Amino acid sequence: MRKYLILFLFMIVSAGYSQQKTFTNPILPSGADPYSTYYKGYYYYTHTLQNRLVLWKTKDLSDLKNAESKVIWEAPKGTDYSSEIWAPEFHIINGKWYVYFAADDGDNNKHRMYVLENKASDPFKGKFEFKGKIAAKTDKWAIDGNVFEYKKQLYMIWAGWEGDTNGQQNIYIAKMKNPLEIEGDRVMISAPTNNWETHGALHDDVNPAQVNVNEGPQFLSRNGKIFIVFSASGCWTDFYSLGLLTFNGGDNLLDASAWKKVPEPIFKQSDKTKVYAPGHNSFFKSPDGKEDWILYHANSNPGEGCGNKRSPRMQKIDWDANGFPVLGEPVSEDTKLAIPSK
Repeated sequence: MRKYLILFLFMIVSAGYSQQKTFTNPILPSGADPYSTYYKGYYYYTHTLQNRLVLWKTKDLSDLKNAESKVIWEAPKGTDYSSEIWAPEFHIINGKWYVYFAADDGDNNKHRMYVLENKASDPFKGKFEFKGKIAAKTDKWAIDGNVFEYKKQLYMIWAGWEGDTNGQQNIYIAKMKNPLEIEGDRVMISAPTNNWETHGALHDDVNPAQVNVNEGPQFLSRNGKIFIVFSASGCWTDFYSLGLLTFNGGDNLLDASAWKKVPEPIFKQSDKTKVYAPGHNSFFKSPDGKEDWILYHANSNPGEGCGNKRSPRMQKIDWDANGFPVLGEPVSEDTKLAIPSK
């Protein structure tokens, strides 16, 4: 009898410890442009891998290193979308899975966005079929597509060039006819104009001497308020950071004048916590739906740029009295954080 009592007490103590589980950043050693979708009790996670699309499946994003993963598509060689596959996002829309990503043929000047579709409700089953390019009527350089629904209308936001020459990346929005097609043309809602958005000096023979950047837009809404969080300045600089657009209009999200930019970045590098170039984020809720979290990439040391030293990290966010997101400071790698609430 005593043996069973000890075992019972041990189980209670173990359960208590599991409920107090913590984690530290980064959640994987490497992985830029992290994105996750929560569906039927699981998080489906992905990040940039350049020549293929990989999906991770887990109940706990902080434990990605032990998550199941699967290569769901490899880029065929010799096509317009063979190389530089950036910022993939998986979305469940009307019971089907879609993955949006940017790609080119090895020449960055030809970057466009593409989409795959899987009719299976489980993205680890069925087949992701290539459905082609997804572009606005003005078919220009485009990366970092994010799809969202607002009042039963699908939209896409992305980063693009105004013309055909590198030098500045803006944020654009367009309505979608369906998950595979953009309806009509794009509308520019943000351009890099503030000092913190224009750290973009380059020192090579391929690119312009200076590139000003707005990219990686992410839709965020809460209690009727609408926001877009975006990345600013070149990812090759430690000044890479997050900015915030707020929508002050009616129902027309294509009204460029209704989008207002917060004058200062809302998330930036910290010498104090030793986190550099934090950016290209996405958002997710805890399994119980009570907490809001940010998923982002950053470097552990200054000067590490846009390479494979960028690693995915996550931390809880708050909201101020006016209903605006408060991201705070990127936490250090030795800070223990409680896992998202279940």
